[in-house]
Amino acid sequence: MSGFDRLVMILLAQRGHMFAWVPVCLATGIGIYFSLRFEPILPLYLGVGLAGIIGMFIGRFLHEALAPFFFGICLVCIGFSIAAIRTHQLEAPVLGWRYYGSIEGRIVGMDRSASDAVRLTLDRVHLERISLKRTPKKVRISLHSDAVFGIDPKPGMTVMTTGHLSPPSGPVEPGGFDFQRHAWFGQLGAVGYTRVPLVGLTVAADDWRLKVFEVRMAISVRVRTVLMGDVGGFAAAVTTGDRSGISQEGLGYLRASNTAHLLAISGLHMGLLSGFVFAALRLLLIIIPYVGARIPVRKVAAGGALIISAFYLALSGGNVATERAFIMVAVALCAVMLNRRAISLQAVAIAAIIVLGLRPEALFGPSFQMSFAATTALVAVFGWMRDSEIQLGPKWVQPFVVLMISSGISGLATAPIGAAHFNTVAHYGLVANLLSVPLMGLVIIPSAVLAAILTLFGLESIGLWVMGAGLRWILGVSQWVAELDGARGYIMGPSPSVLPILAVGGLWLIIWQGHLRMLGLIPMTASFFIWAAGERPRVLIADNGALIGVMTDDGRALSKEKGAGFVARNWLENDGDPSTQLRSSKLWGAGEQRVKHA
Repeated sequence: MSGFDRLVMILLAQRGHMFAWVPVCLATGIGIYFSLRFEPILPLYLGVGLAGIIGMFIGRFLHEALAPFFFGICLVCIGFSIAAIRTHQLEAPVLGWRYYGSIEGRIVGMDRSASDAVRLTLDRVHLERISLKRTPKKVRISLHSDAVFGIDPKPGMTVMTTGHLSPPSGPVEPGGFDFQRHAWFGQLGAVGYTRVPLVGLTVAADDWRLKVFEVRMAISVRVRTVLMGDVGGFAAAVTTGDRSGISQEGLGYLRASNTAHLLAISGLHMGLLSGFVFAALRLLLIIIPYVGARIPVRKVAAGGALIISAFYLALSGGNVATERAFIMVAVALCAVMLNRRAISLQAVAIAAIIVLGLRPEALFGPSFQMSFAATTALVAVFGWMRDSEIQLGPKWVQPFVVLMISSGISGLATAPIGAAHFNTVAHYGLVANLLSVPLMGLVIIPSAVLAAILTLFGLESIGLWVMGAGLRWILGVSQWVAELDGARGYIMGPSPSVLPILAVGGLWLIIWQGHLRMLGLIPMTASFFIWAAGERPRVLIADNGALIGVMTDDGRALSKEKGAGFVARNWLENDGDPSTQLRSSKLWGAGEQRVKHA
């Protein structure tokens, strides 16, 4: 048998899993586009996309050994064009200078900053002495001091104040998080703050999105009225996506215990909700006389769960993480209605294709990466266990064993990604999640559904009380774990190449069939060696020259003890250093000497 014939046989053996490589190829094209240091001209990326589409048709006539490679190249071209088109589609004015003056706009978003200040996102912006053509489509301002005195900001309210605005900043260091790109895709053209009290002009939620936003905030206020403090803030976060009610201290405990993911309405919440509704509807339809035997109960229950999940998506504000979670749940429920396997690598691939097609910029976010890493790993491991007919013990033990395996697999799959983005590792995160996650499915989500039903009778406080009891337990567990010695470790940020190499190796290990799948361990191992061998920049200078950081034997020395706090915090985090700016500034004498001798 010739080498070519062997290649054909190997590729034919992979035919059933070829579809899983489609989002990988699209992601490669998206990554290539965003890694460019220049913006291609319009004909170039249109031509690349057209070539990719035409190539998909031509590839059908190629030899079956060559077709997969040809299709892969075409998908890379399509991914490149999707990213370019999306980038230009969201083009909006960006403020090109520092601005101080009157700011007027309509409230379309409310949250809190890292310093716990209320932040408002405004559209329909009017800035003093700036033409509408140059005015940003959206701006975000933090309210400091007495800025909210005498007014209660509401969705759709047009407000006016006097404040400072500046263009969204780029990475604080080469290869760092690019807030400028993040702001571009949110059409956020300026950020700033105000210390001047807001003046409310009008309230007009004349857009359906604002009306949904208004309902969300009303529900959030009601929840935080019944459940006070961090418990109420936590409850509002998991029901409406409003995370402004939880304190920085409570958020810090959740992060240190690796349970902060429970705050975000993501795959866990959407999956638990849809699963609970599906099971409840199915049981209800079965026990109704003359109904269960006459209709496809399973399909009807899946359709009902899909409708409730869509409502939850709207209620949560429809952020990127929730949209992605809804897409994955919708794919699974549609598979049930079409008599297909709900949980499979193909279903995960379809969800990834939809997300990347709609929001290619999500590829670089930790939410996308961690969510699909966990889901892919769980599907692969439990699929292997199913095919191998591995028993998990007696039936009464199986739910606990599944929970432990799921927590361990998802934690292992997401740990490198979390460490790369946040530079921390929660050493007891598995313990915290084992003690917390079961309550989300057994207590918190069912009680939230109960509260929603009882709202019709004005008795929602009963469901919220039960929900609060579960959330108090989670907050207590997170505080206990966070205060254990050595609960959190700090890790140096990797180079930009580490995560892509790790992802390629992991996907090869999961998707490829046969003994050659073990080759995926090579890039995975190499990525960790590259990470460990990496070095942080010896000298870092802020883009405006306001801060200098020099690496010394005792850590990074900073030139100032105050000011440029965001930059300083990011430098130290990327160094894997838990020090404060004040402490690092005391090393400046040694750092200054090092600069002089360099």
